[in-house]
Amino acid sequence: MAVIVRYIVERNGVEMKAFSSKKEADAYDRQLEIAEKFSEFLDQSGLELNEDLQEELGMYLAEHAEQAVAILKGQKEKKPASAPKPAKLVKSA
Repeated sequence: MAVIVRYIVERNGVEMKAFSSKKEADAYDRQLEIAEKFSEFLDQSGLELNEDLQEELGMYLAEHAEQAVAILKGQKEKKPASAPKPAKLVKSA
């Protein structure tokens, strides 16, 4: 018999996701907190967004927080390191 440790992230009494490491669970919990704050921010915007869309947008922004912050700071978009570089065209004479 094996003993399995699971870290469960719970919000408002609802199990959201289970992880095998505390670090991953804590990171996801922080992401949910950020998403909730974004949702509240969108709710106060006066935009006509239903609650589901606010939550979806909040989660998207939380998942892509680094990119969102870079955009808000006016920084250039960072390309992933693993992305292949485009080939240069060579003009033949």
